[in-house]
Amino acid sequence: MPLNIDRLIERTKTFVQKELEDAEGGHDWFHIERVYNNALAIAEGEKADRAVVALAALLHDIADAKFHDGDETLGPKKASDFLSGEGTPESIINHVVAIIENVSFKGGNTTKTFDSLELRVVQDADRLDALGAIGIARTFNYGGFKNRSLYDPSIPPKLDMTPEEYRKSEAPTINHFYEKLLLLKDRMHTIKGRELAEMRHRFMEDYLSRFYAEWNGKA
Repeated sequence: MPLNIDRLIERTKTFVQKELEDAEGGHDWFHIERVYNNALAIAEGEKADRAVVALAALLHDIADAKFHDGDETLGPKKASDFLSGEGTPESIINHVVAIIENVSFKGGNTTKTFDSLELRVVQDADRLDALGAIGIARTFNYGGFKNRSLYDPSIPPKLDMTPEEYRKSEAPTINHFYEKLLLLKDRMHTIKGRELAEMRHRFMEDYLSRFYAEWNGKA
């Protein structure tokens, strides 16, 4: 029986919603849904494989390592096991798993071991959700989840961290803007991704200006 992609996508949505029903607010089903919708919109303009993009976007955070003791293998395994159980062709499974293994920022200093148009599309969609108003909300939500301070002028941002340093960082939440969020605009791959990132980047810059003004009693 030929694979029914639309049915597989719907079953994947149900699986992900169930798996993430108790997830932290910045990495829950609604994050997945936003990334999925952005990924499909970007994929259309880039002529990317819709099935691979859709499945990878839905499964990219199925077991985010930072919520599983740094285990980078759990997410790809969960995705692979699910897709195998649904009778998905091995070529699609391998592509989706490779995207999941390579989509995360991880401090921005990882050596790329895989690349594809579909990875670039999903990566742009995921990074867009780390930018702008939602990106700011997600950043402070995660900072609160980890009980981090909002800002400490005595602790400067640390750039060029290794993936291990990045994963273990306990720096104030504002530092994350400089260690990741403000770097993303120049690391987008697609035309639509770059356009949206530019607008969201400017919003974050305006927000930070306001933050520091209020912090220093000047607004």
